[in-house]
Amino acid sequence: MTSEEAVGEPAADDEVPAAGPPRPLRRDAERNRQRILEAAAEVFNERGLEVSLDDVARHAGVGVGTVYRRFPSKEDLVEALFVARIESVAALAEQAGQAADPWSGLVSFMTEAAEMLAGDVGLRQLLMFATYGRDGVAYARRRNLPLVARLVKRAQDSGQLRLDLQPTDIPFIIFMLTDSTQFAREASPEIWRRYLTMLLDGLRPERVGITPFPVPALLPEQMEMTMRHRTTRHR
Repeated sequence: MTSEEAVGEPAADDEVPAAGPPRPLRRDAERNRQRILEAAAEVFNERGLEVSLDDVARHAGVGVGTVYRRFPSKEDLVEALFVARIESVAALAEQAGQAADPWSGLVSFMTEAAEMLAGDVGLRQLLMFATYGRDGVAYARRRNLPLVARLVKRAQDSGQLRLDLQPTDIPFIIFMLTDSTQFAREASPEIWRRYLTMLLDGLRPERVGITPFPVPALLPEQMEMTMRHRTTRHR
């Protein structure tokens, strides 16, 4: 039982007005819900999924009881945040599917999805390890894989993408790219853009020329720093 619940003190967004329509209450409740979700996204991104609901409440500036009333467990909170993120990825895929040029649409989706995942430690953990949530990975697959398959088919039908590539290759490539970001975060957090460029050239059925790298390779001292940092984190 939380301190607020113990003393019977209601959170501000749960107070029922003496008269008048309930619409303002619903707006306040939704505003608090979004505030909690935004705070959770920031805390999870900074520290991963191991933070507590108390940590989220402090970051959101609301009472712990308010968080528990909206999200009875951390799994409920993570699931709500996860669904919102998956819908964001789906929106990227849907927008990319409207591109006049199929190849540009596929590239824009891969770039924007990798950028989103590289900057969201909590989402990356959930997608790759399914640590929390109620089979969220299955939900992500059902929601996004058909959209990705459409992007792949459009690019293949236009002759711009090698025919042996499968839709499941795309999220796997994105995971690899964002893992490189975690590996080299201290030295070059944008290093994934270099390897995306390299991989995109390899996805062409007939490569003509070489695409310039948008990010330089790690210097030897940066690579050493990266290795030392990774070793320290895993002790």
